[in-house]
Amino acid sequence: MDAEASPNVISPPPPCDHRRTQSNEHSIAKQYEIPPPEPIASSTALKDRIRYHYEIASDYYYTLWGEHIHHGYFLEPTDTKERAQTRLIQLLLDRAQLPKGSTVLDVGCGLGGTSRYLARHRHCHVTGITISGKQVELALRLTAEEAAVDAAKSASGGSIKLGQGSARFVELDAERLADYFPTGGVFDCVWITEAMSHLPDKKLFFQNAAKLLGPQGRLVVADWFKAEDLTIAQLEADIKPIEAKILAQEDMKCERIHHRSQEQFSSRVFEVLSNGDLRSTPTTPSVPILPNFV
Repeated sequence: MDAEASPNVISPPPPCDHRRTQSNEHSIAKQYEIPPPEPIASSTALKDRIRYHYEIASDYYYTLWGEHIHHGYFLEPTDTKERAQTRLIQLLLDRAQLPKGSTVLDVGCGLGGTSRYLARHRHCHVTGITISGKQVELALRLTAEEAAVDAAKSASGGSIKLGQGSARFVELDAERLADYFPTGGVFDCVWITEAMSHLPDKKLFFQNAAKLLGPQGRLVVADWFKAEDLTIAQLEADIKPIEAKILAQEDMKCERIHHRSQEQFSSRVFEVLSNGDLRSTPTTPSVPILPNFV
């Protein structure tokens, strides 16, 4: 694992200057046939579209977002997206009180940014899963580059050492966790950031997470949820168009953080230790907390 870097390790394209975003978008879009929006007939069809989306778009996302394909926690007007993204990770760590050296399952790991952060800075031993084989490939390359090892030798599913921690990446449907990890109690933490909307059967995910967590295990969730105080006008203008385009079935609709999701958290297998809304902060009310980057 500590061997010198191989000249055959090929990294994804570096993040681009935002001044080049528009021209890059136009160029990359020409390379692919983008399917028009259409109703999704089943959860299998939904997963196929999600997989296809990340297979063709992950390289492009890396040029825009960097290694973390999630939003950030902005506190200062001068914050970069990279600083805000890692601050969100640190906020979740602080809320979860995750001990150093923990075993972590990073669900919807994307390009492995969070997995590497937890391994490097928290000494965790992380298994990152994603439905996209392309993302596994990119995550392995980025991790191997950071660790200065040969990505090809790490592609068999073995862990890559990062400081006192480690990370490995597996192509896996998050709803098949019980099949891949038949033995329960194997993780100290199940971590999922902005991937919950991709899971048609959320109840199954919570059940599997509970089985995989050991005693005093932590389930860490950060995602977009529909607020409870929305007006009818806000629902019509903002929420229903999203549901109509992205979600096909009633049980796939956005869930209220203090209703169905909260009930699933606080069922017989979970106790809610901490939750919060990052839409605003009393100290910096004029600073956007979760802006779009593109």
